[in-house]
Amino acid sequence: MSHSSARPAIEIVPSVCPHDCTSTCALEVERLDAHTIGRVRGSQRNPYTAGVICEKVARYAQRIHHPDRLTRPLKRDGPKGSGRFRPISWEQALDEVAQAFIARAQAHGPATVWPYFYAGTMGLVQRDGINRLRHVMGYSRWHSTICVALADNGWIAGTGAKRGVDLREAGEHSDLIVIWGGNPVNTQVNVMTHAMAARKRGATLVVIDPYRTGTAERADLHLPVRPGTDGALACAVMQVLFAEGFADWDYLRAHTDAPDELAAHLRERTPQWAQAITGLPAEDIIAFARLYGRAKAPFIRAHHGFSRQRNGAVNMHAVSCLPAVVGAWQRRGGGAVYGHTGIYPLDRSLIEGLDRVDTSVRALDQSRLGPILTGDADALAGGPPVTALLIQNTNPAVVCPELGKVHEGLAREDLFTCVHEQFMTETAAFADIVLPATMFLEHDDFYTASGHTTFQVARKVVEAPGECRENHFVICELARRLGAEHPGFRMSAWEIMDETLRRSGLWDAQTNWERGGQDCALPFETAHFLDGFAWPDRRFRFKPDWSKLGGRWREMPALPDHFDVIDETDAQRPYRLVAAPARTFLNSTFTETPGSLQREKRPTALIHPEVCAELGLAEGDPVVIGNRQGEITVHARPQGGQQRSVVVLEGIWPNRHFAGGMGVNLLTSAEPGYPNGGAAFHDTAVWLRKAN
Repeated sequence: MSHSSARPAIEIVPSVCPHDCTSTCALEVERLDAHTIGRVRGSQRNPYTAGVICEKVARYAQRIHHPDRLTRPLKRDGPKGSGRFRPISWEQALDEVAQAFIARAQAHGPATVWPYFYAGTMGLVQRDGINRLRHVMGYSRWHSTICVALADNGWIAGTGAKRGVDLREAGEHSDLIVIWGGNPVNTQVNVMTHAMAARKRGATLVVIDPYRTGTAERADLHLPVRPGTDGALACAVMQVLFAEGFADWDYLRAHTDAPDELAAHLRERTPQWAQAITGLPAEDIIAFARLYGRAKAPFIRAHHGFSRQRNGAVNMHAVSCLPAVVGAWQRRGGGAVYGHTGIYPLDRSLIEGLDRVDTSVRALDQSRLGPILTGDADALAGGPPVTALLIQNTNPAVVCPELGKVHEGLAREDLFTCVHEQFMTETAAFADIVLPATMFLEHDDFYTASGHTTFQVARKVVEAPGECRENHFVICELARRLGAEHPGFRMSAWEIMDETLRRSGLWDAQTNWERGGQDCALPFETAHFLDGFAWPDRRFRFKPDWSKLGGRWREMPALPDHFDVIDETDAQRPYRLVAAPARTFLNSTFTETPGSLQREKRPTALIHPEVCAELGLAEGDPVVIGNRQGEITVHARPQGGQQRSVVVLEGIWPNRHFAGGMGVNLLTSAEPGYPNGGAAFHDTAVWLRKAN
């Protein structure tokens, strides 16, 4: 008698992508057993992501089951940065972290402890729960600047709220789509789904980006603007719109604050004026302006890239003015979007302990970690040194500006650092205690989206390997040892989610999970600001009150303009460096997976062919990129489609791929952008030379 040896059917389980991308894709995961996943696919249950996901998440099994994952708590057993550790128990690890925090707070005050995190997960409980510990304990507060500070302020300066037109609508109704300052082929594949759907209907696709990206290759028109000059381009386009009769004066009078003043201001911001600043031929600027002015429903997808400059907020504001000038907001498929996170009516107080915030405690700028750890008094906001760090969801020893100072600071023997991580990252190697962390399929969480409008809940799919623990567990266990009292420390992640949703008037967690997410899309009139922009007078602001958005506002232009504060080229540094995202890396995440490493190969600088010829560089030759902060050596690749002065390095590569042990952010500056900080990752003047 034979016995069946058939394998059990593969179970398909829903989830949500947590990685730092505006798409927040709905997923379907193959669960092979309680500990193992197979393939990851996009789910059709979210009509924005619509079954399409990026290649790096599609092969997530390579990452979650990677042999190098951390699975036990570790204690440093060698010099800082050496990566030498020995295993210890969770109890001992958490006890030592708590004791170190208590001792340093007694010596310097609670503000000496700085919980440091970012968006390695976009889940609100697992990412932001660290703030609950911060606020209850009176540790240094958090000024979040590394990604969205400049772009947020620039968009909100005009519209008053971080929201806009649903890209699904643009895909169906727009006749012109402008992708400004982003490369969604690499970073937000779902944008391309809807943009190409519009193009298939006959819409024109324009891409504005300093180099010929994969997105630009699919465009009908690519404008390779000089980095940091997008505000000048937007002003010249508006000048043509006013001069050639494309401005919608009825809309301007009804919905904006200072249209006559703007029109007068722009008379001298001609395409010829902009040509000298942007490097774009005046005739190309005019052609784009006419294309935009003649479109019935022009749509702008404003990305983060062109805001990563010291003047990034001014650039974003200038671009956001275009739909108001032509009245594009009035038409289905017309208008713009930068992000949607302003639509979600979430009460975050339980997650973050917002009921315990003490605004007299200093707030430290995450982008200025290097100056902070090396004792810069201004960066320390006049307070005590930072002598203890708790780091979750980020890898600052790779991703922070002024990397030389970051490494110098992390190597301080008087600095106690606990890192809760999935791999032995460069930052973890500097730690005193390393704690093994779960990945998103191994814990519960919920997610807003910036690129779309659906709020999604995700349940744990598989058990974590070894002794990995979720962020929420670590925060609650430390709170218990530190004597921190708050209801959130006594609740599970799911209970926090449920109570947060109840307070926010949204579906409960189980209902959301069962239905595949709650779409929070706004009505047409609100999404298009036809019932008013989010200011008391309900008008779009061509003249923002920058003082309400940050303290560095006095030098900023009153009206859209080129704000000339970028790290401009000179005789010693004749090139501008763009540190752009790679297709299969996500900041420093996925740099450990074989598929991503095979695709990206090695750090490579994209350099104009004429410059390569002048420097004697052929494909693959080593080239030195440097400035006053240091030098890195990468490999050259001649590439057209960018201006001579532009150099592009795609991907935040691990430091080990560079001869000096530090990557591209050795060259980027921690100087804050205007008006309220922000990292200027694409605002770096450099020199080039052929390596010996």
